[in-house]
Amino acid sequence: MELSKKVAYLKGLMEGLKIDDSTNEGKILTIMADILDEMSATVEDIAEEVDETVELVDTLDEDLGEIEELIYGDDDDDDDCDCDDDCCCDDEYDDDEDAMYECVCPNCGDTIMLGENIIADGSIDCPNCGESLEFDFSEIEDEDNED
Repeated sequence: MELSKKVAYLKGLMEGLKIDDSTNEGKILTIMADILDEMSATVEDIAEEVDETVELVDTLDEDLGEIEELIYGDDDDDDDCDCDDDCCCDDEYDDDEDAMYECVCPNCGDTIMLGENIIADGSIDCPNCGESLEFDFSEIEDEDNED
């Protein structure tokens, strides 16, 4: 039974018992019944708002799941492999293709994630402050050639 119906039953019972609201006890019981009536209305309003909020959160969670799926794709396949590092699955995923590198802007200190294609271009403007960042790999290439 809903809370408001229980309060209505209590008020009806008080009327049926002919509680006299001119006595001190009757006044207290009447006031208490009125307070219970207001409280039950407030509780029901809050319960309704909570239900609406839960529905909204569920909808947002589903939408976020769809967005994550679009952005990150299906990562479930990566978790299925229990192989060692020399896995048969390594051929399916080329680390060089998706390699990301961190670069710290010397001007603003912002950390920027860069893919190999951006680094291969040789330079990029910092998205935070606009400072031109240049990449020079000639020293690294010379060390590789010496080995």
